[in-house]
Amino acid sequence: MAKDYYETLGVNKGASKDEIKKAFYKLAHKYHPDKKEGNEARFKQVNEAYQVLSDDAKRSKYDQYGSGFESAQQGGFGGFSGTDFSGGFQGANVDFDFGNLNDIFSDFFGGGMSGGRRETRRGRDISTEIQISFYDSIFGTNRKVLITKTSNCLACHGSGAKTGSKMETCKICNGQGKIRESKRTIFGNIANTKICEVCLGTGEVPKEICETCKGKEVLRREEEVSIVIPAGIRDGEMIRMTGYGEAISKGTTGDLYIKINVASHNVFKRDGNDLVMSLNLKLSDALLGMEYPLRTLDGEIKVTIPEGVAINEILRVRGKGVPISKNKRGDLLIKLNIKLPGKLSRKSREIVEELKKEGI
Repeated sequence: MAKDYYETLGVNKGASKDEIKKAFYKLAHKYHPDKKEGNEARFKQVNEAYQVLSDDAKRSKYDQYGSGFESAQQGGFGGFSGTDFSGGFQGANVDFDFGNLNDIFSDFFGGGMSGGRRETRRGRDISTEIQISFYDSIFGTNRKVLITKTSNCLACHGSGAKTGSKMETCKICNGQGKIRESKRTIFGNIANTKICEVCLGTGEVPKEICETCKGKEVLRREEEVSIVIPAGIRDGEMIRMTGYGEAISKGTTGDLYIKINVASHNVFKRDGNDLVMSLNLKLSDALLGMEYPLRTLDGEIKVTIPEGVAINEILRVRGKGVPISKNKRGDLLIKLNIKLPGKLSRKSREIVEELKKEGI
């Protein structure tokens, strides 16, 4: 009797590979022999249909020959007649797609064929944020913060053992750190190795557990963390502190990320590695020039205003900006705002009239 693989999977002839795959997974779960309501015969039919329709070359020949598909496969197509799944792969006349098989194993057994390799356990990364002054962002500072997180137990130093207690061989895995399991499937007995859940792969457990953490090695507590904030840090930048995140039993500690919020300054703004400020000058000072006392982040300095400076002219003070390296800093840029008088006195008007006559 001719087999209709499309009907077996419940899809139409023009179904995509994804549709065929989804239909197969659904029916494979439904009819899997290991399930209480499974059906081995139907599972074989579903698997046979999927192995043909998921392969472009086989599907093309199946679509071409139709009801004569079995005769065509006798000529070297590599079909499924007489396949016996009860004894595993040996002797089975089946051309399997192992890429598909890995998907199936992962789907059925929830972890694929990892071989029981011990993966490094890692604690969770955590984050916080702090606000610093503009001054501290330029020159750097140290801050201490209290963070509540899962940390190594202080009583047992993360060993899980009572003080003075020795370690002993794990009785569950006999010191191997892993457990070998075997599952009976339609492909035969599948061996799977997993990490021992008691010793977490170490092969040892405490003879007496720590009373503080109950042998868990970690507990949630408040911890003070010292943060070094480098000079020249920008608003919104993140500082990463490796190993200051959350601890985990038999694993490495995660990282701590600190977001830095820099408060604004009422005088200075940052432009790259330079500091920018505005300075209001009287018209007379702009015309005649002067030496002006100026308070910077480094302290008070004196700035020479040259004669006849223009409106919005910028003066540059070298080395008073943001630290770039140990011996190098950006500059301080001073934008000059010349304040023009709104109303002139009679005497001032006479002076301006005289200047006008001179072409000034």
